[in-house]
Amino acid sequence: MQVINKDTQLCMSLAARPGNFGTRFHNFLYQELGLNYIYKAFTTRDLPAAIAALRALGIRGCAISMPFKEAAIPLVDTLDASAAAIDSINTIVNDEGILKAYNTDYVAVRTLIERQALPRDARVVLRGSGGMAKAVATAFRDAGFTTGHIVARNAEAGQVLAQRCGYAWSEEAPNGADILVNVTPIGMAGGVEANQLAFAAEAVAQARVVFDVVAMPVETPLIQAARAAGKPVITGIDVLAIQALEQFTLYTGVRPGSDAVARAVAFARDA
Repeated sequence: MQVINKDTQLCMSLAARPGNFGTRFHNFLYQELGLNYIYKAFTTRDLPAAIAALRALGIRGCAISMPFKEAAIPLVDTLDASAAAIDSINTIVNDEGILKAYNTDYVAVRTLIERQALPRDARVVLRGSGGMAKAVATAFRDAGFTTGHIVARNAEAGQVLAQRCGYAWSEEAPNGADILVNVTPIGMAGGVEANQLAFAAEAVAQARVVFDVVAMPVETPLIQAARAAGKPVITGIDVLAIQALEQFTLYTGVRPGSDAVARAVAFARDA
């Protein structure tokens, strides 16, 4: 049983709607590996004060989720290349009062693209234009996907992201996508669009692969529709597991073995 003492290092997360996956994943591995750490999820209405607390209290690390991935950038001291390249962060590491930000979402998506052997000649249609969408779109671009389309209701942000990646943009999804990617809160538990599909059923039927970064619930309406249509899927839990492992390693300096990670993911998913 883990014993908390004065030397226990705190890691945390900040999100508009905190979930249990990260808390259970990290704390499982701390106990499994005998590390004197504890992890707690938070939300905040005062992001500058929350980030300042990392520095003031010596909090070792912080995961950053929607909608803070861009707003937190001016509050840190330095950006890793993974974050600087896309102007979006999801991880902060505190080294003796110096806050350095990373983007492990980008690493996770690049890993999944390779793991799933997604064809580079596929036409990617991605819905979203926020901080996570930047990471996902950039990962596809850097992996060699040259034909892409950004769908975003925010015209300014959508066009900027499309131009950055060399993709097209529109407010509505076009027909003929090979890979559908949802990077919006559509389908997220607790949201106003929790029961909605991020893409029309017809688009799902035409697609070769469906990818939804939403992890709460594990089986979003989009993922359910894709499975019903017999399509290969990539889920938000797939992204969470990889990016959380990268965060764990940044915070602790320890990279757990694959068996321990698999047990941690299974434990976290049971929440």
